[in-house]
Order: sequence, then C-alpha cells, then structure tokens
Amino acid sequence: MSGSNFVDYIKVFCRSGNGGAGSAHLRREKFIPKGGPDGGDGGRGGHIILRGNNQLWTLLHLKYQRHIFAEHGGAGGSQQSTGADGKDVYIQVPLGTIAKTGETEEFIFEITSHGEEKILVKGGRGGLGNVHFKSSTNQTPRYAQSGEPGIENWFILELKILADVGLVGFPNAGKSTLLSVISAAKPKIADYPFTTLTPNLGIVSYRDNKSFVMADIPGIIEGAHEGKGLGIRFLRHIERNSILLFMVPADSKNIADEYEVLINELRMYNPELLDKKRVLAISKSDLLDKELMDEIKKELPDLPRVFISSVTGFGLETLKDMLWKVMSNY
Repeated sequence: MSGSNFVDYIKVFCRSGNGGAGSAHLRREKFIPKGGPDGGDGGRGGHIILRGNNQLWTLLHLKYQRHIFAEHGGAGGSQQSTGADGKDVYIQVPLGTIAKTGETEEFIFEITSHGEEKILVKGGRGGLGNVHFKSSTNQTPRYAQSGEPGIENWFILELKILADVGLVGFPNAGKSTLLSVISAAKPKIADYPFTTLTPNLGIVSYRDNKSFVMADIPGIIEGAHEGKGLGIRFLRHIERNSILLFMVPADSKNIADEYEVLINELRMYNPELLDKKRVLAISKSDLLDKELMDEIKKELPDLPRVFISSVTGFGLETLKDMLWKVMSNY
C-alpha cells in the first residue's frame, strides 16, 4: 500500500433519484366511456447505498468519482400500473468506513462488516396516482401527485483501519521493522522519521493456524493531537484497534517518560482510547544485556511488557503469546 495509493478521506457529491410522478389517467374503453380513475403510482427514486467489502483497504477507487447520481423513478401508467423504481447505486467501501455530512461533519453511520449495506441518500417517494383520490364526492379526480425530489448533498467518507493490534510509538521506534518480521507485510523501512506515511496492515500467524491483524500506524510526535506531524490523520486509525501495542526503543533517554508522552497524546485526542488494553514492547533490545533489562524493568509502568528485537527475533514469540492472551480476555 504505497503512500500515493492509500486514501482514507474523501468528499463526494451524491444525488438520489427523484420519485416518479403519479398518473392522472381516466379509464376509457369501448363500452365503458366513463370508467373512472385508474392512474398508477410513480416509482421510487434510486437510493445511494454503501456496501462493506473486505477486499478493499482504501478509498482510492472513489478518488476520481466525486459525483454519484442515482436513477429517477418512472412515472405511473394507466390500469393502475406502478412506475419502475430508479436503479440504486452501490458504493463499495472498506470495512471501517464512516459516513458524515459534508458541511457539519455530523456522524451518520459506519460500515464494519462484509456485505453490510446502509442507505446514504434515500431516493424520493413516487407520487400517488389519481385512483387514490377517488371519493364519493369526487368520482373522477383529474390530478395526481408529483414524485418527491431526490436529495443532493456533499458527504464525507472517512476510513478508520480495523485491526486487532495497533502499533503506537514515536517515529523510528521500530514498528515497521516488527511488522515486516512477524507478518508478510512489506512496509517501507528507513532510518529517518516518518518513513511510514500511511497505515500498513499485516496478518500475524499464531499457533494452531490462528492469526490476528496488526496495523503499523504513522508515528506520534508531541502535539499530534493538535495536528502536528501526521497528527489527527494518524490518531483516527488508532480508534478502531482492539489492543494498543506501545513500542519504545531500548536506546531512548527515558523509556517511562516516552511512554507517558504517548499516553498523553492519546488522552488529549480522545480519552476513551485509554480504555483499550495496552501492551508495552521495548524494541531494539539486542542493545541490552540482562543486567540493563533488570534495571529498566524497575522504571516501567505497571502493564504487560516484553523486551524484543526484530533483528535477532528475541522475545517475538513471547510478544505474540502476550498479545493473544490479552485479545482472548478482551
């Protein structure tokens, strides 16, 4: 998933179909010159519907399709025939897509499962034919309802990555390297900040053919909740992870302080993120000997923690066991 191909925010203009007009037809046959009203109802205008697709990981396919229009409903006919409904338009979206209003950014709904369908814009109702307006005092109504107009507006589609484990850490904490080692993902890796500019997903194999999904998310910097660095764009994706795996490198000046800065950024963005289960991994632990590890343990916060090295493989099985245990008790 290269940076240019990952799109997690898009604004689209949608217009549902107008409802078809009802018919004001009067029945006229050879031996029934005054047969009364027999106008049918108009058809419903087409809806615009979002459908979850677990084969999609990005909103890229909508990047050049910013205007989406549904079909209008057909007009009613004689002999009480109803007009055809307008054809619905289905927009395939990845799981974790949230729909919001374009102006106020008010939450509408979210798509979280494969095949799930929700109407984003309803089509207009078809108008009633004149047969509905017949009464004892009005035997031959010569009027019918026009169809309701469709709805048109701008909408925001926003993707929040769905994963079991989200990697949280400063740039260069070793998140991408870990993901590349314990899964088949091939994130871009280099020794400079913000190598990861977009989320990367990897499926981690576990014992007995079990597996879980891990997301490498762009690194935090202080002030990320205010939009600094990759800011809000990155923090949005953390909201949908079941477990947060905090990664702090062994060569940090103060591991406990660095962890607290990470926690504070999450708290300032969304305090509810602190309700998620957490695991702390001290990366690049091949730099440490046992004596140093024992010293560092005394300063660490009280949560499940493990020393790992993605280069040597040290502690990786222990990490997977720890994550699986936490997930099983979630």
